[in-house]
Amino acid sequence: MAAEPTARRVTRRRVRTRANLLDAAFAVFAAKGFGRVSIEEVCEAAGYSRGAFYSNFDSLDELFFALYRQRADLIARQVADALAGDGPDLDVPASVDRVTEVLLLDLDWLLVKTDFLVHAARDPAVAQSLLEHRARLRGAIADRLARARGHTALPAVLGDVDAAAHAVVAAYDGVTTQLLLDKDVDSARAWLKQLLTALLTDGSGNQE
Repeated sequence: MAAEPTARRVTRRRVRTRANLLDAAFAVFAAKGFGRVSIEEVCEAAGYSRGAFYSNFDSLDELFFALYRQRADLIARQVADALAGDGPDLDVPASVDRVTEVLLLDLDWLLVKTDFLVHAARDPAVAQSLLEHRARLRGAIADRLARARGHTALPAVLGDVDAAAHAVVAAYDGVTTQLLLDKDVDSARAWLKQLLTALLTDGSGNQE
């Protein structure tokens, strides 16, 4: 009987250790950049030994991808939740407002994400995993647009809902690239709102 509570304590401790390593790695990667960070530096920042690191991750690459997945999943949930409030009818301007208000536009995250994109571009296996997670984000957007079909007309130039979802993610990528350079979060949110409204409507805020 005593073994089960002990096992639960071990599991909770392992989950906490993993979370602390991810948090520490995020701070170190944002400050120094991936490729300039050692396992020892991550362990030191988290207050753990190399043994604790290797009990959770096989390599810095694995930790880096776990960190990316954590943040990418958060963004996908933010988008899905923001688009879930309209019922069958999709009020595009109102939905765009909600998305741009909650969407993660964190400069440290964007630095880490950019490092990851460069890393993935040089490693086909990592690139494939990244493509799969980006597809999940597009899927959340496309699913919401598809459920609104018949109630909201997308601009014909976009084609289908999948193409529209690609355009939304491309707009986000472009805005966040600019944000990395000028560090103006308020302008980035306003610009993203304008781009998404123009993409998903006739450009004037009308849906028809």
